[in-house]
Order: sequence, then structure tokens, then C-alpha cells
Amino acid sequence: MLKPVNDIASQRKDVLRNMWLLAVPTFGQLIAEPAFVLIDTAIIGHIGRNALAGLSIGSTVLLTTTGLCLFLAYNTTSQVARLLGAGKRREGFSVGMDGLWLAMLLGIVLTVILLFAAEPLCYAVGARGETLRNAIVYTQTVIPGLPAMLLVYAANGIFRGLRNVHITLFAAVSGAIINTILDVIMVFGLRLGIAGSGIATMIAQWYMGLVLTIPAIVWAAQSQARLRPHFRHILHSAGSGVPLFVRTLALRVCMVATVVMATRLGTNTLAAYQVANSCWNFVMNILDAIGIAAQTIVAAALGAGLRERAGMITRICAQVGAVSSVIVGLVMILVGWSCSPLFTPHADIQLLIAIGMTIIGLFLPLAGWMWALDGVLIGAGDHRYLAKACSATAVVYLLALLTTYAIDSLLNTHDITRTITLWVVLNAVYIGGRAVGNSLRIRNDTWMESAARL
Repeated sequence: MLKPVNDIASQRKDVLRNMWLLAVPTFGQLIAEPAFVLIDTAIIGHIGRNALAGLSIGSTVLLTTTGLCLFLAYNTTSQVARLLGAGKRREGFSVGMDGLWLAMLLGIVLTVILLFAAEPLCYAVGARGETLRNAIVYTQTVIPGLPAMLLVYAANGIFRGLRNVHITLFAAVSGAIINTILDVIMVFGLRLGIAGSGIATMIAQWYMGLVLTIPAIVWAAQSQARLRPHFRHILHSAGSGVPLFVRTLALRVCMVATVVMATRLGTNTLAAYQVANSCWNFVMNILDAIGIAAQTIVAAALGAGLRERAGMITRICAQVGAVSSVIVGLVMILVGWSCSPLFTPHADIQLLIAIGMTIIGLFLPLAGWMWALDGVLIGAGDHRYLAKACSATAVVYLLALLTTYAIDSLLNTHDITRTITLWVVLNAVYIGGRAVGNSLRIRNDTWMESAARL
């Protein structure tokens, strides 16, 4: 249970220490998870272009599905951390068990649906011919691991709430290593092709699920928590996660719309966007790690009834998010102008990449500040507000994209102008809109009331 610390300097030092102890391992875990798809990509690339294209489509289906289920981790983290902060360890683990049961049930349902819907989904994404066949094979072989990945999300929430993130880092890194070894054996040794890659990833996912779920169940049993499934509690867990699902869905729609927009703006703009966006997504893991750390320590403070400390944590986390993003932003600008030849031999696309990453770097402090506040509000359980704010931002952003496309169609602008416009709109409206929503919410203590009602 948290205890008030009288000295302000000591409080600040304590908050910063807790932030980095949580953020650094969390960052390692966050970048290890996408390694599954990267490993598959590197190995399947040696089979052929149709297999690689099929992997791209299949992994899009997988990542979109798992991305929409991130609420399992966010929701469980907040609830467990608040209850532990209040000294209610048994209740905290009981909530965690509800999250695990929900993850398993949701994973089974989604697996059945996706196994039967693999072909129409891959076709809808754009796969045809041999690419479609490979996409279906990969999707149907990797999807049985979906329940395990959702268990990983829920278990991650438990361990983040406990501030034991080293076990999640171990599971992610060891899972990536196992995936690599199995990939080589399945694809090249047993000559199973893209199916072997999917099977290897599925096995690695179940390994991670068991590595995290078994300790969670053991510790829950030691705390005399409720282990058996209880429909009412599982339903409550699902209901409390709906606003976070809506938030995630709104943000996913924005990113898909951005890809569609880049596609409409021409091949050069799309190619440059893909490279800059890949770098941006990597950097977002740094900001997400800070946000998750903020989520955990704010939730614990509010659970302990330390509202003044929660307010101080909010200010510190926002500052850390902004300041660290200044440094990372400068690195991104440097990488954009010096390393773009590593991604393409075409000078015109190299210039577009550099321009895009420069704009990202300039706006990154705003993104870092916003991401930290996102974590704070999630930790406080202010999920309904975030769902409304992100949905409103999505509507405004989609209108901005449509307006941008209409103007470009009339003026037939240059690739440089298109790239600048796309990234400025993305950062100013999508990131800026979310930043405005978060800043308006933390002006007073209203956001803390959500935690009090839980």
C-alpha cells in the first residue's frame, strides 16, 4: 500500500525512479512483440514474393485483431494497480483472473470466426491469386495462437499492475527467440513454407501465454483470489473494457484512413510514408512505455486515496513524455536526413522520407506529452471520456483527410507538398486533437472521480 511522502523532492525522485523502472522493461516487451511478424517477414522473404505478399495480408488481419483487443491489458492494469494501491491484493488478483477468463473466451470466439472468415477477409484486404492462397494459409495456421496472445495481454495487465514487468519482458524476448528457431526449422528444415511460419508463431504465442498465465494463477491462488470463472464478473470485466475498445477502434480507423490517403496520393508518397511510418511506429513504443508507466503509478496512487500525489505524478509524467520526445525527435530528424538511402536507392523518395521524419520529429514533443496523459487517464479509469474524445478526434481527422484529398485533386500538387500536407495533418489534427482533449480533461480533478467510482 502506498504511503504519503512529505518531502516534495523525495516524492519527485520516487516517481521518476518508478517511471523508469517500469518504462524501460515495458519498452523492451513492446518492441519484442512485433518481432514475431518481423521474424516471419525476414524468413518468408527468402521463399518468394507471393509468399511475402501473402504474409503481409495475413499479418495485417492478425495485428488488426490483436490491436483491437489491447483493452484487455489496459483495463486489467488500471484495475489491478488501483486495488493493490488500496491494499486489496486478493481483490486485485480476482479482477486479474476475470481478465484472463475474458481473454480466453474472447480468443476462442475470434479464432473460430477468423478460421472460417480467413478467405473473405484476406480478399477484402486486397489479396488475389497466389497471394490470396498464401494469405489464407498463414492466417489459418497462425490464428489458433490468438487465445494465447489475448491471455498474454491480460496477464501483462496483471504484472504491470503488480509492477513486475521483468517477467513480461522475459516472456516476450524468449518467445521471439523460440519463434526464430522454430521458423527456421519449420520453413527450411521441414519445408513447410508459409504454413511452417504460421505454425512456428502459433507455438511461440502459446509458450508466452503459458509462461505468463501459470505464474499469475499461482500467485492469485496464494492470495486466496477467486480462480473459477464467474459469468457476472466476466461480463463486468467485458463491460468495463468496452470504452477502451471504442477508443482503440477510433484510433485504428484513423490510421487505416491515413494509409488509404497515402495510397491515393501516389506511389512515391506511399513509399515514403511506409518508411517514415515504420520509424514512427517504433518511436511510439517509447512513448507507449512511458504512458503505461504513468498508468500504473497513477492508478496505484488513486487506489491509495493519494489524490494530491496523483496530480503531481501527472505533471511529472507529462514533463518526462515531452522532454524525452525532444531528444528522440532530434534523433528522428537526423536519421531521416542521413539514413534514408538505407531504405531506397531513389533520390526523390529519399527526400520525401527525410521531410516526413522531420515533421514527425518536430511534433514529437506534443505526441510524448499527449501519450503520457493518455496513460494517466487510462490509469484513473476515465475510459468513457477517452472513448468520446478519441471518437470526436477521429471524426475531425477523417474530415481533414477528405478535405486534403479534395484540394489535392483540384490542384494536382507535387509529391513534396503532398508529403508535407499528409504528415502535418496527421500530427496537427490526429495527435493535436487528442492532446487538446487530454489537456482539457486534466485542468481540474474531475478525471480522478472515475477511479473513486470503480
